[in-house]
Amino acid sequence: MDIYASDDEKGEAIKNWWRENGRSVVTGVVLGGAIIFGGRYWINFQQAKTEQAAAMYQQVQMNISNADLTAAEDLTQELMQTHAATPYAAFASLELAAEQVRNDQTAAALEYLQWTVDQAKLNAQKDLARLRMARVLVDQAEYAKALELTQQTVSEGFVSLFAELKGDIYLAQENKTEAYEAYVESISSMDADDPRKTLLEMKRDDVAVINES
Repeated sequence: MDIYASDDEKGEAIKNWWRENGRSVVTGVVLGGAIIFGGRYWINFQQAKTEQAAAMYQQVQMNISNADLTAAEDLTQELMQTHAATPYAAFASLELAAEQVRNDQTAAALEYLQWTVDQAKLNAQKDLARLRMARVLVDQAEYAKALELTQQTVSEGFVSLFAELKGDIYLAQENKTEAYEAYVESISSMDADDPRKTLLEMKRDDVAVINES
């Protein structure tokens, strides 16, 4: 079972946003640095680092596709050490962690996800890492730790996903009243055309029936 299934599109949305806006973001950072430090060298240096990080991230993706996790991990470690300030290090860490979970390497996956929470520059990347950490912990029946992570979201786009997970955790703990309230929160926080809405309404209604019995 893919425990990341419900947040895959969030991960893709983050990457798409970066592809569409990354150049302008980097340009803004670079120009800001140029004002402070002056000179053409700073601009060229930062652009070269970003391009190198992007190329390394693409190679990590290829290694994962080829099931070469050793190479993917080595390159991700290098990205984390030498290009931690770029979003590409966090992207690589997130993708490697997902593959490690699929290969039952959950301890290693949690370490990469925690690094992303601590070091990522984009709030959406931090929240995606928290969400995936919480799902791993739920799979391990570490409900208290998972529940704590659901309280830490800072990105509006993740509120519904965290609320749904909170409901799943409460339901696993047989706390059906809290589960119902969490599902209601999740539904109220999602877009009207969100494809998850039907499933969430079913979860909410199932718990409501139990509460009435």
